[in-house]
Amino acid sequence: MAVSGLKQKLIGKINQTEDSGILEEMYRLIVNEETEGSIYVLSDEQRNAVEEAQQQFKNGQFLNSEQADKEIKEWLGE
Repeated sequence: MAVSGLKQKLIGKINQTEDSGILEEMYRLIVNEETEGSIYVLSDEQRNAVEEAQQQFKNGQFLNSEQADKEIKEWLGE
């Protein structure tokens, strides 16, 4: 898709949305592109999720690759 067409589609979607979370995320992505090489800042929710995952790993609450593959196959009914 041409850049100009993509810009118009994005502008249209931006104008239609009332979701401030989506707009903030879009803005963050654009700002990050402009300041390439900057440090990515996590939201409180993201930071909490990472900390929770790290604690689960420390507690041995994780699956190895074979276990994960087996569970996925079970979920898919294979």
